[in-house]
Amino acid sequence: MKTKEAVLIDPVLETAKRDSTLVKQLGLSLLYAANTHCHADHITGTGLLKNLLPGCRSVISKDSGASADIHIQEGDSLKFGAFALEARTTPGHTDGCLTYVLNDQSMAFTGDALLIRGCGRTDFQQGSPETLYRSVHEKIFTLPGDCLVYPAHDYTGQMVSTVEEERTLNPRLTLPKEAFVELMDNLNLPKPKQIETFGVSQIFPKGNQKAYKQKPNQAGPDTSQINIPALQP
Repeated sequence: MKTKEAVLIDPVLETAKRDSTLVKQLGLSLLYAANTHCHADHITGTGLLKNLLPGCRSVISKDSGASADIHIQEGDSLKFGAFALEARTTPGHTDGCLTYVLNDQSMAFTGDALLIRGCGRTDFQQGSPETLYRSVHEKIFTLPGDCLVYPAHDYTGQMVSTVEEERTLNPRLTLPKEAFVELMDNLNLPKPKQIETFGVSQIFPKGNQKAYKQKPNQAGPDTSQINIPALQP
């Protein structure tokens, strides 16, 4: 931490001011606000953070279809201080999902591809259960067992798991591939509870497409980063 350079992953609009205050209090230099994918269950705080912390650059997958200062893909790295986050493409929840892996493979930030004892839904925005299963098993479960897993969120209040825990205990992703696909294809989940509030143009779950007009000045200067949904699992 000698350089005081930092990265914030999946910032949220409601906490952007809090986060910027903490960055300043700790004397950090926030180089990147990086999204694992585009979200619809919350609005990204990237745009506001860029205003509050000049020099911060937004990052997202080049496959996301969203705007950002930096578009990254498989194998690209975000360097900060003596560390780096390597991008691994992990599509399936959305086709623009990334997992960020610390250069010593001690931590992985998995977005909604791999959650604690779960995974993101696959019925939407080019989502695919076959693709998600392959992404997790080939790109995340191949990491060291003690690698810490930090998902984008958790609806039960948990914050961290390990690769070994999820390889052995995840009730969805320990299933055989065919059983996983059948499960994911029959979840019948509703659309995001806040999607009409966000008012963004979406591709909705398979067979249920509906467009919404974007509301002006909704999320600051990076509203285009929220134009593809990431549904509650």
